[in-house]
Amino acid sequence: MAAGPDGVAGATRLERAFREEWGEVVATLARRLGDLQAAEDAAAEAFAAASVAWARGGVPPNPGGWLTVTAWRKAVDAYRAGGARTASVDPQLLGEVTAAGPAADPAAGLMEPAMTETLGDDRLGLIFACCHPALAEEVRVALTLRFVAGLTTREIAAAFVVPEATLAQRLVRAKRKIRESGIRFTVPSQERLAERLRSVRAVVYLVFNEGFASGGDELIRLDLCDEAIWLGRLLHRLFPEDGETAGLLALMLLHQSRAAARVSADGRPVPLAEQDRALWDAALAAEGVEVLDEALLRHSPGPYQLQAAIAALHGTAASFESTDWAQIALLYGALARLEPSPVVEVNRAVAVGMADGGLAGLAVLRPVLASGALEQYAPLHAAHGFLLDKADHPERARGAWARAAETAGNSAVRDELLRRHTDPL
Repeated sequence: MAAGPDGVAGATRLERAFREEWGEVVATLARRLGDLQAAEDAAAEAFAAASVAWARGGVPPNPGGWLTVTAWRKAVDAYRAGGARTASVDPQLLGEVTAAGPAADPAAGLMEPAMTETLGDDRLGLIFACCHPALAEEVRVALTLRFVAGLTTREIAAAFVVPEATLAQRLVRAKRKIRESGIRFTVPSQERLAERLRSVRAVVYLVFNEGFASGGDELIRLDLCDEAIWLGRLLHRLFPEDGETAGLLALMLLHQSRAAARVSADGRPVPLAEQDRALWDAALAAEGVEVLDEALLRHSPGPYQLQAAIAALHGTAASFESTDWAQIALLYGALARLEPSPVVEVNRAVAVGMADGGLAGLAVLRPVLASGALEQYAPLHAAHGFLLDKADHPERARGAWARAAETAGNSAVRDELLRRHTDPL
């Protein structure tokens, strides 16, 4: 951006507006146009116009209003020009802009009441459209990061280690499917809301897990974790009474509070038992506990709340050994009853092993091992090695640690598991 009255501050304000307003602008236009591609094109033109106008005349008092009105007028211009991408726009909507007259100045913060009254609903509608069950899981994640969180195609492609061109084509196909399938940019009806909100939460948690348990060369992707928490805060603000949405946000905050201690200075993964708890972010953990406590006061605990409660017990314990492992084992048992999963059983086995000894933990783990369902899941074999060590079976433990290393997808994790194979606990 060229220097202007606001100088660098103007550029910073534009970047902030892009981060804060991009989703709102796209959402407002998408609902009116029924076409995500047309909405994106108009929003991009509006931000380009802002980069020039704001550098020259300063950032307006209502940046979101300026951007939305400008984007809407760009879309109207495209419609008048007969652009195919605006073929679905309702001609009656033209009056929302043209009634103000061609001399109206969006820099003054002018914004039609019909646009200002529904921004919250528009953002919600965009989230539900991006996370529609008719779309493939990886597409839901990419759409949400692109249009709700405002990440660029390049940033998303880098995050998921796919070529930018591949990701771009994936987004193009997804936008076409949304248009052709008639997926609406609206909040679902009350009877379908709970099911659809479950899908939205799952997408946000997938983004967080991709960052927190990265399968690539990096042990943790803080950028993805931060995006997921940003989305979680947004979702919690839009659905403040939903206990599971609060539980999801609390869970991510509590996990993120331990991020600084998870990797050593030389890039080695640091197991929970060895982490320097002084490095944990106490403020982030306290926020997570507060969000969780408020949710539990009003709701029966669901899966996200139970997982957050487990994370809170870890996060508030003075040491690994003094952690309330018996309570954690009980919480994993409750989670298994709500959402049975072999992964939950692996975690429950470790908690039982810590509370009642290695043999007790192995008894829980044995059915999972026998089923073969998680044969390629490194944490299963690491848990097996850990419990065998606790049960004083070091030779068998070495074999389990070796198998964990074979199945690890991250090179640094693989090296740490191999170290345990040669130097068990």
